[in-house]
Amino acid sequence: MGPHPAVAAIRLAVRRVLHDVLTDRAENPPTVPPSAATPAARRRPLVLVACSGGADSMALASALAFEAPKLSVRAGAVTVDHGLQAGSDLRAAEVVARLSAMRLDPVESVAVTVGREGGPEAAARDARYAALDAAAERHGAAAVLLGHTRDDQAETVLLGLARGSGTRSLSGMAAVSGTAGRYRRPFLQLDRQTARKACLVQSIPVWDDPHNSDPAYTRSRLRHEGLPALEKCLGKGVVEALARTAQLSRDDADALDAWAADADRAVRDASGLLDCAKLYALPPAVRRRVLRRAVIAAGAPAGSLFARHIEEVDRLITGWRGQGAINLPGRVEARRQGGRLVVRQG
Repeated sequence: MGPHPAVAAIRLAVRRVLHDVLTDRAENPPTVPPSAATPAARRRPLVLVACSGGADSMALASALAFEAPKLSVRAGAVTVDHGLQAGSDLRAAEVVARLSAMRLDPVESVAVTVGREGGPEAAARDARYAALDAAAERHGAAAVLLGHTRDDQAETVLLGLARGSGTRSLSGMAAVSGTAGRYRRPFLQLDRQTARKACLVQSIPVWDDPHNSDPAYTRSRLRHEGLPALEKCLGKGVVEALARTAQLSRDDADALDAWAADADRAVRDASGLLDCAKLYALPPAVRRRVLRRAVIAAGAPAGSLFARHIEEVDRLITGWRGQGAINLPGRVEARRQGGRLVVRQG
């Protein structure tokens, strides 16, 4: 008798991603070959799982522990202690113990300090990814697996829609992201309930983060109030439809970004400045991407740059009435001078 369907589903998802990691590694081997003195076991690629102790990441850890040995992949884990709740260090220690019991190695807990920039959710996310990046570098990991599910993807699409930041915001989370494709999300096609069921049938203890049900957090309100209201109004299938929208939007955004990269070179003069007449001739979706690239290249933080900022810059091209410079995040300003768009940090 085979495993429970939920367990089979999470294992298949992880197996596919591990195959992808091994294929990518074969096509792009590490630039520094392992030392001949390094034990053979250590020369096998290492894949880490980022684990909070919640159902999604514990299910992911269990699937990685099961599948990795069959593919000669070393499996380890990292849990990040954000220090936002009393006893968080003890919780992190419990997670480490559970992951070690799955025979994952290495397993470590990393404590971080969460700042305030961008709000509590964004600050915690930034601190978490910085810690995961550092752990991956420290251990020489080929990939880090993240437990985001189809439900998380749906929430991300709705949050992007609320920001009004365009197609890229609606594309949600990528299955592969980060430097050299470091981050992999095997569960984007699986719902949250499948992960929870997999933990239940395997008797894996899970921790429900109280922040996930705290109405003070936007994503929590969306999860417990917004999405259920949409399903009540529109019927079941909203989550699947939103996840499908994310993939379609990502395909469109990737194509437009590639077009914009080519156009960027074509609309600059000999000195490298953007030619306003050539910019005006571009389709709006491509032109705004060229402008966004220029503003970020000048020093504006991408996370602080919204659609309204780019629209203001775009009016220097399409609605020129002699207006002055546009002030942008990161002390960047954009102004029109002699038919050229000058974007620089003040």
